[in-house]
Amino acid sequence: MSILVTGASGTVGMQIVQRLASRGVEVKALVRAPGKTALPSGVTEVVGDMSSASSMRAALSSVRTLFLLNAVVPDEVTQALVTLNLARDAGIERIVYLSVIHADLYTNVPHFTGKHTVERMIESLEMPATILRPAYFIQNDERIKSVVESYGIYPMPIGQAGVNMVDVRDIADVAAAELLARHRAPNALPGRTLDVVGPEALTGESVARIWSEALQREIRYAGDDLDGFEQQLAAHGPDWLAYDMRLMMAGIQSHGMRPGDDAVNVLTKMLGRPLRTYRDAVHEMLGLSQ
Repeated sequence: MSILVTGASGTVGMQIVQRLASRGVEVKALVRAPGKTALPSGVTEVVGDMSSASSMRAALSSVRTLFLLNAVVPDEVTQALVTLNLARDAGIERIVYLSVIHADLYTNVPHFTGKHTVERMIESLEMPATILRPAYFIQNDERIKSVVESYGIYPMPIGQAGVNMVDVRDIADVAAAELLARHRAPNALPGRTLDVVGPEALTGESVARIWSEALQREIRYAGDDLDGFEQQLAAHGPDWLAYDMRLMMAGIQSHGMRPGDDAVNVLTKMLGRPLRTYRDAVHEMLGLSQ
């Protein structure tokens, strides 16, 4: 019996596949296009579309444990609920679901409320699952490195409420640990929810200071302009997604992305090491020695 990883060609999914492959378990990687994803030796490629019930029935065959990750797409909720129902039909009782921190708080943000809907299904049907609630990914900021370097500004309008940005490698480490624990347990483990975060609350100003230190010149925080942020995103992608991201940033400015009191300690003990920091990630992005 295997572990099926959905979203296996993405940043988080691929890292989870790599970690599981090195731990001696049978791994299936769900991808949409055959032969386009470089998978570790021993990992089985499974071609499927989460919008297709028939392909997901086939993908879930002989699966013991499921990692469920959905892309932010218009039918994200449908994909997730159909997959979970099919997993339940197949008798799968070991699930790790990648949600988002404060899914229950950002009620006007489409992809947050979508993930909260999935969480409520898991809870109401008493499905044995770990719900992972990550904060803003540090690696999102790789996309704006050239803006920082060229224009001397940090452009992401994250405000001052505080965001415990998390390294995607830490997300993958936590997810792999949860998957292995559930997969190897003699019986289905009870459900639990984990905030998956970085070790410090960051603001627009503090992030700009980290870039300033790394580049050894002044980097300014560009401010909380949501109109400009949405316009920039809409120029390079669908406008519905740009508006969704705008609403998320408005929530970050109002509420922040800060975990429960003990979350950092729980994750540190779970991983047996300190959580990766934003400063270290910036140095990696710039090719600087630590």
